[in-house]
Amino acid sequence: MLKLGIFDSGIGGLTVYRAIRDGIHGVPIHYLGDTARVPYGTKSAETVVRYSRQIASHLVDSGADTIVVACNTATAYALEPLRDFLTVPVFGVIEPGARAAVRTTRNGIVGVIGTRGTVLSGAYQQAISALDKSVKITAVSCPLFVPLVEEGWLDEEVTYRIAGRYLKPLLEKDVDTLVLGCTHYPLLKEVISRVMGKGVTLIDSARETALDVSSHTAQSPPTPVKKNQPDHFEVTDSPSRFTEVGKIFLGRELQDVSLVALEH
Repeated sequence: MLKLGIFDSGIGGLTVYRAIRDGIHGVPIHYLGDTARVPYGTKSAETVVRYSRQIASHLVDSGADTIVVACNTATAYALEPLRDFLTVPVFGVIEPGARAAVRTTRNGIVGVIGTRGTVLSGAYQQAISALDKSVKITAVSCPLFVPLVEEGWLDEEVTYRIAGRYLKPLLEKDVDTLVLGCTHYPLLKEVISRVMGKGVTLIDSARETALDVSSHTAQSPPTPVKKNQPDHFEVTDSPSRFTEVGKIFLGRELQDVSLVALEH
């Protein structure tokens, strides 16, 4: 039976889960959030690769035959190592976002916002340049966006003020396309759009990734699917916190979130 495994360093990957679930029906999803070791953005590449291998192995052992890395930092550091390590298809969130940015930009000036780890990795910059070397790229880290989202402060004055401070360099560069390079950031689309102005197109990497995964599942050989097969959610720490904040991402209460130990 076809089964998708999605993992993130914590809660933000639920934007990817939601986009995939909205576009793909009848295929069960196993989501794992590494809430005990979040954030990944401040950790070394070696550590992120090790964590990602542990999680992906767990998902495959649990029956997943396709893995989606719903974390920008994990995609930046661990996507290729995972593709070498696993025998199942592995999707990340950076390549789809880069393709959409190159396709969308009109003036050839693209902005990228993400965690410090994602920005410092240069993964988006490299992916965009590989597609079109003429595109000018400005990348800015916005670390306070994550806690603002998880507090549910999606339309507060302080959120607009912080966004204005972070996004000012991008406005000065005259970007016309902005990649939301963190899975939390789609929840701040309205704030970011108002600060950047109507002339700037926002690229939601979660949505673009969902389109890639949907295309993959459509091309996969037909497989028997049990009707009403529930999605499964696991975390490495505090299921209650995941359930509480997850409601902000999904607009509904998550049921039966279970705790899993990976390091043993």
